[in-house]
Amino acid sequence: MRKRFSEQQIVGILHELDAGASAKELGRRHGVHPNTISAWKTKYHGMEAADVVRLRQLEDENTRLKRVVANLTLENDAVRDLLAKNFPGPQRAKRR
Repeated sequence: MRKRFSEQQIVGILHELDAGASAKELGRRHGVHPNTISAWKTKYHGMEAADVVRLRQLEDENTRLKRVVANLTLENDAVRDLLAKNFPGPQRAKRR
C-alpha cells in the first residue's frame, strides 16, 4: 500500500486546518476527502513532525515486539507439548 502523503505533509495540512482553513477547502486543495482530513486529525492532532517520526518508530518497535512474543509463545507451547509426551507427570504415569 503506497501512501500519498508523508506524515510530515499530513502534519502540515493539519497546521493549515488549525490556522482556520476548512476541511472541505483543504481537501480540494490537496486532493483528499474531508473525512480523510478528519481521520488524520484524530490520529495526528497537536503533533509536530518530530513527534510523528517518533510515533512511527514506536509503532514499528511495538509491531516487532508483538511478533517476538507470538513466536516465543508458540515455541513455548511446542516445548511444553513435547515435554508432556516424553515425560508424563504423576497424573499420566502408567501403573504397574
